[in-house]
Amino acid sequence: MINRRTLMAAFAAAPALASIGVALRGTPAHAADLYPSNTALYADPTLVEGVDYGRRYRRHLIDDQGPQGRPGFLRTTVIAPHGGGIEAGTSELCLAVAGYHPADLAPLPAVGSAHDFWMFEGLRSSNNSALHVTSTHCDDTVVRAMCSGSLNVLALHGTTTARAGLEAGARAVLVGGLNPAFRQYLMEEFAAVGVRAVAASGEDGIAGISPENICNRSMLGMGAQLELTTELRVAMFAPGKNTRGDRAANTLPLFWSFATAVRAAIQRLEATQPIL
Repeated sequence: MINRRTLMAAFAAAPALASIGVALRGTPAHAADLYPSNTALYADPTLVEGVDYGRRYRRHLIDDQGPQGRPGFLRTTVIAPHGGGIEAGTSELCLAVAGYHPADLAPLPAVGSAHDFWMFEGLRSSNNSALHVTSTHCDDTVVRAMCSGSLNVLALHGTTTARAGLEAGARAVLVGGLNPAFRQYLMEEFAAVGVRAVAASGEDGIAGISPENICNRSMLGMGAQLELTTELRVAMFAPGKNTRGDRAANTLPLFWSFATAVRAAIQRLEATQPIL
């Protein structure tokens, strides 16, 4: 059996890829969460799954076929820990990056494989922010098992320009996580489609640098984290349709350019990795 130590040694032998882009220091961490973990949230008798919150995920079997009959792979898991009404737009992006249309879960016709995905979603009409559990405390047993069984994890998050330390109105994505190759590929692919990307640094909430962050709980002990500003996410959906019920069926070209860029970065990363 190949363990994490063996995998880390193998990948450490490859030339390191330097981070690119402008370094950005994040502002103070997310306000204190009401729940210290997913386990604590699930144990709250006042919350009802399917009413207050929901969980969606898909794990592909080794012999599963990806979109359009292409072989499925188990090397990358895409997650949205604060989907639904918590960090708007991240659920829809999670599905698109994984290879499925967010409106009906139909396999996308684009080139590439399907990826495993998991998301935790706020389903309330308001006050979904109370359901936020910070990424270092994410202990949902399904997502932990999925991440620990994947070479790569890509986590999608939403942030504000103020928290990101950017000018008001900035449409940008902050690229973090502990995998330098993954970060570089993401930066390059965003540049190719005209999406403003900034290399995140500083506190873990923005930079995703803690080993305990769910994005870094992969087989390699490192992954990538994307923090999209509110303005960037709003611009991905038709005006007046940026609600949990409407977003999936009202995506704009920017949404697909972003998802395609992320999928291209994943494809480049996987091409450098052995099939275990």
